Amino acid sequence: MRLYRALRHVILLAGVLLMGAPVAHAQTTSPAAATLTLRLSPPSAPADANGTVQFIGTATVLIRYQGFTILTDPNFLHKGEHVHLGYGITSERLTNPALNLEQLPPIDLVVLSHMHEDHFDKLVQEKLDRNVPIVTTKEGAKALADIGFKRTYGLDTWDRIDVEKGEARLRITAAPGRHGKVGMQALLPSVMGSVLDFGPNTGTPSYRMYISGDTLVYDDLKTIPQRFPGVDLALLHLGGTRILGVFKVTMDGKDGVKLLQIIQPKKAIPIHYDDYDVFKSPLSDFAQAVKAAGLDEQVVYLAHGATYGFAPNTH
Repeated sequence: MRLYRALRHVILLAGVLLMGAPVAHAQTTSPAAATLTLRLSPPSAPADANGTVQFIGTATVLIRYQGFTILTDPNFLHKGEHVHLGYGITSERLTNPALNLEQLPPIDLVVLSHMHEDHFDKLVQEKLDRNVPIVTTKEGAKALADIGFKRTYGLDTWDRIDVEKGEARLRITAAPGRHGKVGMQALLPSVMGSVLDFGPNTGTPSYRMYISGDTLVYDDLKTIPQRFPGVDLALLHLGGTRILGVFKVTMDGKDGVKLLQIIQPKKAIPIHYDDYDVFKSPLSDFAQAVKAAGLDEQVVYLAHGATYGFAPNTH
């Protein structure tokens, strides 16, 4: 019976992709962007002047800057464990995270690109503090609220949330993302990229960070540098994820370079590659495409557990 259900899901998926389908779960742009607010408890000690990004694995990074500690797309499963991706499809983890969930420092908030188990796994769903604020898509916020998370903030494209922590300020804006081609979108969660502007002046932030989320390259991404020029650091979700081994739903190496050329960040860090068996485009694909495009100096490669340090802008 279980095999029958899985085969039925596969047939449905293939049929929708071949025939086309209405985009039931596509993220839509709000007529007027909404602004939410989040106030955190003031820090107990002065913040370091500089910031860090630590790569934990998959799309999970730990960002520390101006007193904020931010966790992205938390996935803490270990090698050999599996995530469920829907429609009877599972994927095996091939690596271990650099940290375990219980080793994390106190987290101010989570930025979640979308609700898929390789970004918010069963362990996290069970053990993450239910009171940690989570900024994600509206679809993701509802799903998290349904399983007991109490502080979920759902954003449509270009919606934003202003975060205060003592004197520190952060604005997170939801950027466009498309997790697969149009027909595939009907069967996948909505996804968002994120622009993080640190500092009280969002027009000239002390540091601007862009996180791509699980997206393919498409025209709407060109609006990001128009609205948010001067990105200091981009975190690019790669991997060339393929569903059923055929349908690509995240950027491969060449796509990553295309997005790099669109966003034009000062520096970029590739993440979300080589960790699961559905990731079919290894990091070496991106590295070769970067070299061919002459962009080596723009890219920083982090091993699991490694940290990238940065300093604030001087305007």
